[in-house]
Amino acid sequence: MAGMTPILLAWFTGFLSGFLVSIPVGPINITIINEGSKRGFRWALLIGSGAVIMEVIYCLAALAGFSGLFTSRLMTATIQLLSFLLMLYLGFKYLFVRALPATTKSVEEIEHRLHPHTAFMTGFVRVLGNPGVFLFWVTLSASFIAHGWLADEWASKAACAAGVAVGAFAWFLVLSFLVSRGHGRFSTHTLVRLSHVSGASLLVVAFFLGLRLVKLLAHR
Repeated sequence: MAGMTPILLAWFTGFLSGFLVSIPVGPINITIINEGSKRGFRWALLIGSGAVIMEVIYCLAALAGFSGLFTSRLMTATIQLLSFLLMLYLGFKYLFVRALPATTKSVEEIEHRLHPHTAFMTGFVRVLGNPGVFLFWVTLSASFIAHGWLADEWASKAACAAGVAVGAFAWFLVLSFLVSRGHGRFSTHTLVRLSHVSGASLLVVAFFLGLRLVKLLAHR
């Protein structure tokens, strides 16, 4: 990432994270597989579009809470440690995933209240009903700032959120196309294998984050 301008670096960080975090097995991907094979590309993509909008809202809400937080070296080091542990946890979780969670209790409750009737609202509500998405972006956003990939200013944060939107939409675009053209060949088992690849990628990221943290501690 050397040589990138701060805005471009923030956008690329958002794009990469938005794409990678959308791959693992979850309610949105399974819904797209189930619905896309029956109703086609447009319906599947609308589900993904609704999910992207709510994902970006959670991301922006998380980014809004970190202004002026990283003035302390101790806080920065703490966030770097937490980001390493998060990547390690998610890496092993996705690498060894076996179950296919079509939904969660919180998602079922909010769907029961809002009764989404369109593809877009189905994707939107399914992310809205998962508060873990917001907590995930809180940790991830703090990690980006702590590692210097994202500046603690709104121009950089907006670029990051735009990158998240493009990255997540790119994944759902690819998934919707494959499902609609696959005629049943693209199944949840394929998604599990992709989740394993995502888990392995996150473990590689965790390795470099841990290496950077060790160097930081050794230097100080």
